[in-house]
Amino acid sequence: MTRDGGWWRRALVLCGLVCTVAPVGICAPPVTHPQQWPAARSAGLIDPGSEARITELLRQMSLEEQVGQVIQTDIGGVTPEDLRRYPLGSILAGGDSGPHGDERAAPAVWLALAHEFRAVSVERRAGHTPIPVLFGIDAVHGHNNIAGAAIYPHNIGLGAAHDPQLLERIGAATAEEVAVTGIDWAFAPTLAVPQDVRWGRSYEGYAQDPQLVARYATAMVVGLQGPSSLNGKLQAGHVAATAKHFLGDGGTAQGEDQGDDQINEEELIARHAQGYPAAIDAGVLTVMASYSSWQGQKMHGNRALLTEVLKGRMGFAGFVVGDWNAHAQLSGCKPGRCAAAFNAGVDMFMAPYAWKELYASTLAQVRSGEISRERLEDAVRRILRVKMKLGLFESARPYEGRTELIGSGAHRALAREAVRKSLVLLKNDGVLPIPSGARVLVTGPGARDIGMQCGGWTISWQGTGNSNTDFPHAESIYDGIRSAVRAGGGTVVDDADPRPDVAVVVFGEQPYAETSGDRKLAVDNLRAPLGQLRALRKQGIPVVAVFLSGRPLWSNPEINASNAFVAAWLPGTEGGGVADVLVGDASGRARTDFTGRLSFVWPATVFPAMPGSPKGAILFPLEYGSSYAHPAPVAHLSENPAPR
Repeated sequence: MTRDGGWWRRALVLCGLVCTVAPVGICAPPVTHPQQWPAARSAGLIDPGSEARITELLRQMSLEEQVGQVIQTDIGGVTPEDLRRYPLGSILAGGDSGPHGDERAAPAVWLALAHEFRAVSVERRAGHTPIPVLFGIDAVHGHNNIAGAAIYPHNIGLGAAHDPQLLERIGAATAEEVAVTGIDWAFAPTLAVPQDVRWGRSYEGYAQDPQLVARYATAMVVGLQGPSSLNGKLQAGHVAATAKHFLGDGGTAQGEDQGDDQINEEELIARHAQGYPAAIDAGVLTVMASYSSWQGQKMHGNRALLTEVLKGRMGFAGFVVGDWNAHAQLSGCKPGRCAAAFNAGVDMFMAPYAWKELYASTLAQVRSGEISRERLEDAVRRILRVKMKLGLFESARPYEGRTELIGSGAHRALAREAVRKSLVLLKNDGVLPIPSGARVLVTGPGARDIGMQCGGWTISWQGTGNSNTDFPHAESIYDGIRSAVRAGGGTVVDDADPRPDVAVVVFGEQPYAETSGDRKLAVDNLRAPLGQLRALRKQGIPVVAVFLSGRPLWSNPEINASNAFVAAWLPGTEGGGVADVLVGDASGRARTDFTGRLSFVWPATVFPAMPGSPKGAILFPLEYGSSYAHPAPVAHLSENPAPR
């Protein structure tokens, strides 16, 4: 999901996107061959009893109520009272939305808001069919909108762990925390296969390997939702999952956010579609359409892919939700009017703007026949099917209000385990592990900044504006190393100390999400940390670099200036997981070895590399990862950022 409204300015830059802004009919849509796509079938969604109940509900519902079900809007623009006039099917909390405008609201306040909306949606009143409203949120690395929640490594780090069972446990823990706050639906997992790390959403992808993404799709769907056979998921502490963004969001030319996949159908299938059959076979309840285009056609308007492939060939029986105001990007559409997206296969509009106008126009379009009653009833049936499978119609919610589960010890321990498993050792000349009895300098802009180690989609959309007080019970990397060293009789010293035994410098990217995270080159401005690394080495102090980033970036000068270099990604709230691997016992023996392996290739230049790039473009390939048990020496690297 995004909140960006400047898509058209970028679209005009690239000639490959001209079809997205030209009038309908100027450019022919790409040809799709559904039988060439992988087959799948939604597990556990359809049963005769539920379908009969849905049929009866459809008979009872007015046309106005049916249209209401296909519209979702943001809590910042709707009140519970509005639902008495506009019987909406869903609400969401966008990246910068909180109860009554408070992004840092307590879990109890979130729960109260959920109760208020739900109560109106199911109240018995004349002319109203009680159908509970569905509440969604971007819980993409834990329940990340909630202060105090356990925040797990972003997906790129989890991909480096190569551990589907870990993913399933994280999904289950996340679902519990979401359920505590009365929210029913997580907009996760992201199944993008990012090819160009200049894309600001690269860290939302698990890997550049489609098969690893497919294995993770199964694991995270089962973790969030429980087994496909489980009915009453909410009653068991699970929530609805969302496979997103269908399709090709990670393959746009030049890594342009919301851009165009200028590839053939075979590559679209082989590289970008593999996670979806796995998610569907695991019973995923919803799929979110992508902002991106394929060969110039916006996904929100691509009937061949949304209906013929996803719902047909892949047998998806849940519902397709749009992304944030994405329907308005289609030619001839605007925020308050878009039959094209609905007719293409979007079952629920995500409409943060002009949702009342959208409700009225969609109602008029059904009455005029522009949208058929058959298409409307298909969408509503899919939405009601998901609500029934979730247990939304049941009043029991045993996990609601159990605030002791928010950031619980068990969830934080799981997050710390994930950090340990996600770290990738790129270089080590013997300085690691650090003896716990050593005098250690822990410094750098990321050493004490929990917001920086969490990254985007944390409390706020971009992850900016946060302070350590927004993360109660969390641990910075500095504090984690200090605890480990003190336990072994060592000392953490400050920058004024003239001669520490070793220095750990924590640096990297500042938080960002899509759009603001897009880059022209695969490099970040690391001048100040590089100067610090070189100054320490010049003093004869061994240096360990801990690099915080949402993607692999050209870092040859920093690697050269370090005795050891660790790709820590965006590890989340549990900085102690870094210390578990970096700090050994008093004699310097490792307590925990590095097991992380790259799930993205690491570039040798400032130009992004991807699997299949020429040999000279890749510094470290997929699956690379050194360890204490199996060290891999690294020679001095070229510091020419763009060799000919």
